[in-house]
Amino acid sequence: MKHTIALQQVSQSYSKGDGSVVQALLNVDLTISGSEFVSFLGPSGCGKSTLLRLIAGLEAAQSGRLLLGEDPITGPDQRRGLVFQDPNLFPWLSVWENIEFGPRLRSSRPDRSRVAELIRLVGLEGFEKSYPHQLSGGMAQRAALARTLINDPEVLLLDEPLGALDSFTRMSMQEELLRVWETAGTTMIMVTHDIDEAIFLSDRIAVFSSRPGRIQTVIPVPLSRPRLRNSPEFIQIRSRILELFHFAHSLGDPEEPFL
Repeated sequence: MKHTIALQQVSQSYSKGDGSVVQALLNVDLTISGSEFVSFLGPSGCGKSTLLRLIAGLEAAQSGRLLLGEDPITGPDQRRGLVFQDPNLFPWLSVWENIEFGPRLRSSRPDRSRVAELIRLVGLEGFEKSYPHQLSGGMAQRAALARTLINDPEVLLLDEPLGALDSFTRMSMQEELLRVWETAGTTMIMVTHDIDEAIFLSDRIAVFSSRPGRIQTVIPVPLSRPRLRNSPEFIQIRSRILELFHFAHSLGDPEEPFL
């Protein structure tokens, strides 16, 4: 059973070296259902990645509550996996060894059949013995994804995981990520600056205001999959998001339905 993630009046601020305070997030409220794919979309510096780190338990919120089911999120937990923009693979380990690193770190015997299953799932068959320097950027990110999935997380947190890839590799990886999500049934929350990426992948898109970050509106994406990037419905959602960012100062009630 996949549990709901609840963010309740979450705020976060940081002290700068000069003694001033930067308010990163302010009173963020959001509920994410189990097995849902949600993207965080907004301008740089609006607190999207900060919120992802809070959900991961890498930071403690200044105020508010974060819950996975009925359990407060108070620190890192195997049920929540995080994939960064940089794959951060261990260069001295092969693809296979990188993927099984987590279970070995916990002193448990890696399930070889599970490692092989994940290698097939992310499309790295034939590269099990390859080292990170022998992989393309997209292949390295697939290995990083499999290394996180080996822990069977209930929630997968993705912090701009495709941001460093070229356009063609990025679109290919979007399809791979969607296939992994549909196969594993994992709840996925992704930070992205790419509007088309958010529309292509997500069930809903949480649009953030500039700092201090608030969720300005949540946009449902009621398009069947696989999605065509040039379909009239896709283009309509893209146009509305672009309009939202361009005319954000003139919007009315942020809770008003967007579509």
